[in-house]
Amino acid sequence: MHNLFSGIGIAHSILLFATVIALGLYLGRFKIKGVSIGSTWILFVGIILSHFGLRSNPTVLAFMKDFGLILFVFSIGLQVGPGFFASFRKGGVRLNLLAMTMILLAVVITVAIHLITGESLFTMTGVMSGAVTNTPGLGAAQQTLADSGTAAASASTLASAYAVAYPIGVLGVIFLLILSKSMFKVDLKHEQEQLEKDQDAGEKARRMHCQVSNPAIYGKTLAEVAEVIHGNFVVSRILHDGEILVPGPETVFHQGDKLLIVTDNNDVDAVRMVFGEEVPMHHGDWLKMDSHMVTRRLSITKPSLTGKRISELGFRHKYNVTATRVIRSGIELVARPALILQMGDSIQVVGTEEDINRVAKIVGNKPETLSHPNLVPVFMGIAVGVIFGSIPITIPGIPQPVKLGLAGGPLIIAILLGHFGPKLKITTYTTVSANMMIREIGISFFMAAVGIDAGKTFVSSITSGGYWWILYGALITIIPVLAVILLSRLVFKLNFYEICGLVSGGTTDPAVLSFSQNLYGTDYASVNYATVYPLSMFMRVLVAQLLILAAL
Repeated sequence: MHNLFSGIGIAHSILLFATVIALGLYLGRFKIKGVSIGSTWILFVGIILSHFGLRSNPTVLAFMKDFGLILFVFSIGLQVGPGFFASFRKGGVRLNLLAMTMILLAVVITVAIHLITGESLFTMTGVMSGAVTNTPGLGAAQQTLADSGTAAASASTLASAYAVAYPIGVLGVIFLLILSKSMFKVDLKHEQEQLEKDQDAGEKARRMHCQVSNPAIYGKTLAEVAEVIHGNFVVSRILHDGEILVPGPETVFHQGDKLLIVTDNNDVDAVRMVFGEEVPMHHGDWLKMDSHMVTRRLSITKPSLTGKRISELGFRHKYNVTATRVIRSGIELVARPALILQMGDSIQVVGTEEDINRVAKIVGNKPETLSHPNLVPVFMGIAVGVIFGSIPITIPGIPQPVKLGLAGGPLIIAILLGHFGPKLKITTYTTVSANMMIREIGISFFMAAVGIDAGKTFVSSITSGGYWWILYGALITIIPVLAVILLSRLVFKLNFYEICGLVSGGTTDPAVLSFSQNLYGTDYASVNYATVYPLSMFMRVLVAQLLILAAL
């Protein structure tokens, strides 16, 4: 029993981690003036308990830290993967340039403090890694030191400096986000509505009621017209001579036909030009005239349909049913023939009750089966990600190869899986609750391990002169982040949620992302976090190694 509370065995480590995480999460429920740092309390509980002698086996600590971080970033990657490349096209280059600005400013300040104070560049590299909460950067710096044969004392000092600066890196960035929200008088509801409006302006489905008045399409079939605007629309119903039809590819358009069309917001003008102007009708008008037609939403629950195009299922010519929308992760998309389906999608269809029931059997339509987590792609993806992150990348002029590490590799693989998985017929669907569980467990393990590891030297490092490292770390944290926040808001007019994602990704700080999600109640920041995280991680690791090489 004594070893359970004071030893370093497996049972002791499990008890210690469970206690740290439980206390940290409990304290995170309390708010001071309406603000809480949430699960970041886990870090500080770990530091306190470790300081008073509750330690864990170093091997267990290293495993929990890395595995927790992998689980966290992988779940983020799977979540944002489907929209990652679209978000990159919309502003990813700008976001990554801002993140690079943050990184370069941190390096400049680090070198400046070294030159002004005479503090060892080894120590300052540790301070910088802690100030930007970049554990892989610390690991890369330590590996570079080991490869050079430098004395172990330098590596120990580097780790102590990292531990002292790390809490400042977490709290400093959180403080700046809270300050910027107050400084810019951010209305969170307005910011969220603006993001939703921007989404609506893109590919979100919109219903239109048009009357055929373009002579160029009189006598043309639906298939012929679809080629003109590349099929980015679905004609749900057509009113011809008082009769409502569910049109197929061979349906011919005549002057005066009224159409119920679903299209992207981006293609509204194109639809008007091809068919004619909108007419004052409502969806209810079609329902009154066509009582035998019903609209239902079906769930794609058959894994075999992942990667299938809507056109391959033949809803129209086989079952006389029209698919109008696909709902994916809460976003409505136009059910274009070329749209690739994936497990977990919902598809809105129009037809008779009997025909829709036949389609329901084809797609599965058993939502209860989606409650079972699909973990195969998670662990296979993590395995591939670890291998990918361990591949050395040789850069001309740099003696040591650079690696993406155990965080960068899995994140990139998760993003690629989320985006390309359905196209490769790989079922990557996991329930929202399963994804959230993996994410929260991962970040809890990570912060508990960092806190327990840092606590053993935290106070002694400060009392032996390391209190200056707190100031250095604060400067490295606050100046670059504040500069980029001001630049992002005042010059580039970024949304507050975009800034949260940019800052947490640019500092490679999952704790800050978790804080912003918990406090501000949205996952919008995750997309921007994942957009800048891979390049930021690579650059943070690279500059840490370069500083060590410069100090040798």
